[in-house]
Amino acid sequence: MIGLLAFLLFTTGFIVANFLKSPIDDARVNLDCGNSAGITDGTKFLCLNIDMALIYFIVLVLSISGGVILDKFII
Repeated sequence: MIGLLAFLLFTTGFIVANFLKSPIDDARVNLDCGNSAGITDGTKFLCLNIDMALIYFIVLVLSISGGVILDKFII
């Protein structure tokens, strides 16, 4: 039962990740992240954080799913 719950969390997380791609792409276009010479350092840092947002979300989903599985075996 715990494995099924972890699998559902994992699957749901990756389905939701597909919905995050469009807002991330829109934010990159609006900030002009492709123009590395014409933007400020703060905007470059913001573009880097926006690029990492999807990776952060995937790591979060994997951590929660792994935590659910490990909770069954440790306790």
